[in-house]
Amino acid sequence: MSPASPPPPVPPPAAPVSVVGIGADGWAGLTGPARSALLGAEVLIGAERQLRLLPAGCEGRRVPWPSPLRPAVRGLLTAHAGRRIAVLASGDPMFYGIGRALTEELGAGALHVVPHPSSVSYACARLGWPLEDTGTVTLVGRPPARLAAALHHGRRLLVLSADATTPAAVAALLRDRGFGPSRMRVLEQLGGTDEDCLDGTAATWAHPPGDPLNIVAVDCRSAPDTPRLGAVPGLPDTAYEHDGQLTKRHVRAATLGVLAPAPGELLWDVGGGSGSIAVEWLRTHPSCRAITVERDPERAERIARNADRLGVPSLRVVTGTAPDALAGLPVPDAVFIGGGLTAPGLLDACWDALPAGGRLVANTVTLESEALLADRYRTFGGDLVRLAVAHAVPVGGFTGWRQAMPVTQWSVRKPFPTHPGDN
Repeated sequence: MSPASPPPPVPPPAAPVSVVGIGADGWAGLTGPARSALLGAEVLIGAERQLRLLPAGCEGRRVPWPSPLRPAVRGLLTAHAGRRIAVLASGDPMFYGIGRALTEELGAGALHVVPHPSSVSYACARLGWPLEDTGTVTLVGRPPARLAAALHHGRRLLVLSADATTPAAVAALLRDRGFGPSRMRVLEQLGGTDEDCLDGTAATWAHPPGDPLNIVAVDCRSAPDTPRLGAVPGLPDTAYEHDGQLTKRHVRAATLGVLAPAPGELLWDVGGGSGSIAVEWLRTHPSCRAITVERDPERAERIARNADRLGVPSLRVVTGTAPDALAGLPVPDAVFIGGGLTAPGLLDACWDALPAGGRLVANTVTLESEALLADRYRTFGGDLVRLAVAHAVPVGGFTGWRQAMPVTQWSVRKPFPTHPGDN
């Protein structure tokens, strides 16, 4: 089957599309340029609650966003091509707002963005929190589990709510992850005449659902017995549900070090086991992406549970046997092979899938796979190392060392092609 053709481009607008941020204070809080853009528009697109904030003097046709919103953007822009369009956005359109989708469809040059203070700016102003020191997590259209990766004792977080039920969901997750002592404040209708604040702790949160326009402020405090999950790779082995197929903590930290994740990059984790490598790749930055391939369905389900528990529910789990299961996956920036190295064609398929500059890391504890890695090391170079870890254990009334199985690791970066005349 031939690949699907890309959708046709959106017709260029007659004039730049005005993207106007608006707050709970409505028309009264808008600047002169924002008002002018809305008064001059022939088509006004926004959420129904935003459209209701506009006065009768805004005579353009009012078009509410359908649900789900993102798939409808292209169609609405196409349907109203040739007209002067203004799009309403909550607060700053370029901060978790509709501005991103519009830029993807039309390009930045076809937009005129008029921002309004975001709910995050308002919240920091009310709380006295420095904006640059405050973390932000959005749960708009995203599962609450992604909040778990941001939880660290002493950190301040602002959670962008999907609706009135989000605060209770946040409280439940905090309790489940050992952060019940955290103080929670729900700030509603920020900047509007009905602004309000609900206060409490996650452990005792009992407020009923309130206004759907809210943001949740969390002073993260962990209970004394809560396991410490740091911000760098090498989480405790006890953080994972596993059946023994787990890249152990110290080897995992060394492996992530050579994989060297960077924001926005995609990892293939081949032979996922418990998913620990992919999980900790994703925890390094919210924009990182990962796909894990695991042939055993029970383990695949376990990987998904680990990802959810540790705050990276975006991990894509593919149940199947590599290399066949790799077909059709998006091009990776890095590949980790943690199992199945001797499967015919696996190593070649992973190497071929990498673009120039991509990284491949493979770990093994068997002589057969070690011989394979030594052969590829002779061919492609890179680094071939042996990782050995020993743990102190009781020996009678004394203490001795128990050696774990050594791990042979090959890491390599795929070279860029050379051309005649290159220096």
